[in-house]
Amino acid sequence: MAAARERGAGRRYSGMDAAERTRARRAAILEAVLELFGTAGFAATSVKQICGTAGLTERYFYESFRDRHAALAGVYGELVAELRAATEAAITAADGDIGAAAHDGLAAFVGYLTADPRRARIILIEVVGVSPEIEELRHGVLRGFAGLIASVWSADEGIDRSDERSRLTAIALSGAVNNLLVDWMMTGMRQSPETLVDVCTTLFLAALDGLKR
Repeated sequence: MAAARERGAGRRYSGMDAAERTRARRAAILEAVLELFGTAGFAATSVKQICGTAGLTERYFYESFRDRHAALAGVYGELVAELRAATEAAITAADGDIGAAAHDGLAAFVGYLTADPRRARIILIEVVGVSPEIEELRHGVLRGFAGLIASVWSADEGIDRSDERSRLTAIALSGAVNNLLVDWMMTGMRQSPETLVDVCTTLFLAALDGLKR
């Protein structure tokens, strides 16, 4: 029996081996999670609904995730990684110009979220208060983006990197941008991405100016 299972595990179906099929099923579940958590919401979505949307049985859900919380953490982690990569790429392309880095980095950040409101809902709303573990994860993400902010304005010679105000201001700004986008979602997404970017850039440059005094 064991030998038969081992032979089965090595077989290829539709051109994929067992590990590739597992990854494909996980990707399908995460796509379903993005759709359902990003529209109906985490609290209103069951494992059965996720599997129905993914076209898989519940057995395959538990192959990748222990529960809905783990699936939420999984999709959140993937979305945040994409968001950070887009933001960092825009900052790098600015080639040391702090003003351009601020504007373009924020434009990439805001653009990623506003381009697909499902992403924004999961990153900004659905992860809030779900569990202590996800709260810790969420605050770690906010601190990570605060570090990215601090790294941009630390290129200015007038900024003292050892000044605790710089780190705290970056944390405050990270929270401000987050809350602005939450307000954008909760009030009907009326403002254009360009308006949001303009407000965020103004905050960034004002904070930078204040740190240099």
